[in-house]
Amino acid sequence: MRDYPEFENPQQRPRYTGLPTFMRTPYREDLEGLDIALVGIPFDGGVTNRTGARHGPREIRNQSSLMRMINQATGINPYELCSIADVGDAWVQKPFELTGALQEIEDFFQMVHQSGTVPVSAGGDHSVTLPIFRAIAKDRPLGMVHFDAHCDTGDDYLGSKFHHGAPFRRAVEEGLLDPQRTIQIGIRGPLNDPDVWKFSEDSGMRVVSIEEFYDSGWRAVMAEARKVVGEGPTYISFDVDGLDPVYAPGTGTPEVGGFTTHEAQQMIRSLRGLQLFGGDVVEVAPPFDPSGTTALVGASIMFEILCVVSESVASRK
Repeated sequence: MRDYPEFENPQQRPRYTGLPTFMRTPYREDLEGLDIALVGIPFDGGVTNRTGARHGPREIRNQSSLMRMINQATGINPYELCSIADVGDAWVQKPFELTGALQEIEDFFQMVHQSGTVPVSAGGDHSVTLPIFRAIAKDRPLGMVHFDAHCDTGDDYLGSKFHHGAPFRRAVEEGLLDPQRTIQIGIRGPLNDPDVWKFSEDSGMRVVSIEEFYDSGWRAVMAEARKVVGEGPTYISFDVDGLDPVYAPGTGTPEVGGFTTHEAQQMIRSLRGLQLFGGDVVEVAPPFDPSGTTALVGASIMFEILCVVSESVASRK
């Protein structure tokens, strides 16, 4: 390192070197002293059609080697604000038993939460957000800014209440998610049942269709999002199918007509100053996108979430 002292920091070495961790952060199984844990959740047992999101965390790690340390748009360097590490995967030993699998994921996040560490995660299908909430929202319900093509507040499907189309209904029913402090952005796509997402509106969630999104513009939508979640503890959940599939073709349930990657970045950046207690990126399914573009998008969105979460965590130290 004599010729290049900056290479003492592995994040500044050539990006084709080293072992792939999230954002090239250190890999640590010891949570002591960590402010933020980057977690993979390689589980897609809650998928109702096209599987593949179990491979998301590994490929997001690989593509996240393209991330750098400073967010040029906001000036945030999360690694100066917080102690951050890749703590590995919340992997499931018995993935064929759905209820038990979700319990295993919850147990992992309980360990993270009890250490005082805030999780920023990569799924996995969207069912994994429920066990995260079970671990981090037991003491008080969270508000949520939710980016998605689907509300994910359905009910029983093929004999199960636990699948990627229902985590937020279950979270409300279990007292983990405050529907009055929840906004869902980008909702669209054809339906078989016109009332499939009725629970969202009946419970008081703010549902922003993609039509309203484009009529109002992202700035107005995010100004309302900040009012909806207010000053209480808030979580960010980003399903990549909220994006138009030209930006994220590698996902299980693509819906045309979504928002752009740039709009997504701007929306997440606009959440600065909120009381953020975690976030996730879900539904990256690499088998449907051999180019790696969707995983790169997932890594980029995860970095944006990390930036705003790190600023929030640092403000509470």
